Amino acid sequence: MNEARTALGPLELLDSRWVLGDIGRSGGAAWVEFRPEGLYARGRDGGEEVLPWSRIMLGVRLTLGGTSPSKGGPLTVLGWLGGLPGPFRGRGGGYLLMTVRHPYEDRTVFFDRHPRRYSLTELALLQELLSQTVQDGEAARLADGDWLGRVVARLSQRRLWAPGGIPRVVRDARQAEEPAGA
Repeated sequence: MNEARTALGPLELLDSRWVLGDIGRSGGAAWVEFRPEGLYARGRDGGEEVLPWSRIMLGVRLTLGGTSPSKGGPLTVLGWLGGLPGPFRGRGGGYLLMTVRHPYEDRTVFFDRHPRRYSLTELALLQELLSQTVQDGEAARLADGDWLGRVVARLSQRRLWAPGGIPRVVRDARQAEEPAGA
């Protein structure tokens, strides 16, 4: 029997908590945890913030690498180098970029990257999962560990492009995990 993966790029299951980032980094780590009350962000300096799910709107963008979020694609040069053996391994971090309401503002949440390599497919699937779930008004589902685990397991098995691309693969995985009669 195959064991389902409990990670999708920088998102992983740790002690029944879904966390973005390398929570075990020495010298202080920045990470984001999906909690029932919202996105819990912990900074390297120990600062904490919770963004309630109800405030997050218009999808979420994910970018990886560098010291500031990329205005281009999801992966900068440092983001790519951080997953390779050598002096850049595990360096840099990632960012969630989103618009929140009440008050309306753009927010950026930082997390430290793991030393392991994240594939472009994993990053694209994760970004699409976050974005679709928020756009569909279901951001709080990201705090449902069982649901998220089943969706991540489905997405972790997908490594090839499919008709309709990444958006279709993610939509199908999310819909497959809907309760009967929903």
